[in-house]
Amino acid sequence: MTQTPATPLPPPKERRRLREAASLTQAQLAEWVGVSRETVRAWETGRTSPRGRKREAYAKLLNDLAEDTPSTEETEAAVEAVAAVVPEAQPEPPHADIVVVEIPVPHTDPVPAPLTPAQAFDALYAFCSPSLVRQTYLLTGRRELARESMERAFQTAWQRWPEVAVDRDPAGWVRSVAYEYALSPWHRFRPRYRHPEPPPPAPADRALLTALLKLPPSYRRTLLLYDGVGLGLAEMAAETEASTPAAANRLLHAREAVAARLPELSDPAELHRRLTELASTGRLHAAKPPVVRFVGERRTVFWTRAAIAFTVTIIGATTLTVRTAPTHYEPPVPLGQRVEGVPARVVQGSLSEEEVRLRDRLRTGMTAGPERLLPLSR
Repeated sequence: MTQTPATPLPPPKERRRLREAASLTQAQLAEWVGVSRETVRAWETGRTSPRGRKREAYAKLLNDLAEDTPSTEETEAAVEAVAAVVPEAQPEPPHADIVVVEIPVPHTDPVPAPLTPAQAFDALYAFCSPSLVRQTYLLTGRRELARESMERAFQTAWQRWPEVAVDRDPAGWVRSVAYEYALSPWHRFRPRYRHPEPPPPAPADRALLTALLKLPPSYRRTLLLYDGVGLGLAEMAAETEASTPAAANRLLHAREAVAARLPELSDPAELHRRLTELASTGRLHAAKPPVVRFVGERRTVFWTRAAIAFTVTIIGATTLTVRTAPTHYEPPVPLGQRVEGVPARVVQGSLSEEEVRLRDRLRTGMTAGPERLLPLSR
């Protein structure tokens, strides 16, 4: 009997480097692979090694991370190449604005090659995820929920990629799904979201976040789309599924509520600037595109198998019911009929003389007499 060779894995230090390069914690990687956090820590230190399906899933995830994450030598070579071509390049700002800005990318080829679905998804993710995770943070005031909402929206987009790829505004499609997930009222019943997160350290940022969270969800979303993202009134109304007058009224009431708490934010330009600063205060990391696609595919496989198992259970229960059900009509048992002529039950009294003689005769006849059968020994 031959054994299948185990899937090769990188060294423990390389596993940890790939995870940290993808901005993943040990708890997140453990949840995606389906193990505990201590198990992932043991894998990265080299104390234990995964086996079976866990090893295959872990190896596939590391392979995706390795394809998306450049090595140290490649990074240094890329930096030297950029420095040689553009010696006066300015450093990139530490935080991106929440407003989506298109950055022109030069093409060396006159006719670029068509992108694969995975490459197109990765480009959309890299373009929208930094700003989207900050927008959802302003909606919820929770960093972990903001990251989860953004990743869940992109996982849904990858599952429905043929629909998203031909949409006129793929970024708006993903943003709408992320907002809906972030503002879901069911999060309040989850144990990890029952208690509020630590507020921003600056008093001004803390006051603005408190004022935003005091608004109704629909008003908060309208204010963020108009004064934060920069959408027009018609686009904002279409994304929130409201009429233009209703969206305008929500925006006015939201601005009035914020200005009542913070009078210095009555100017929309100042409000936009403060929203940008508040969104850039926390370090909101996002996972790499291959990780998001891998988790989305695993979730799709899981729910597909669950649907198949549920369907098989229903078919089995229906078959068992059909086989055990009666094939003809069985009338119910009728009620009992009254029987007459039965003597009434009486209490037993003393024996008569004839009954006493019969009893004595039976007793003597059973204990002695020629009629009694005796066993014979052989």
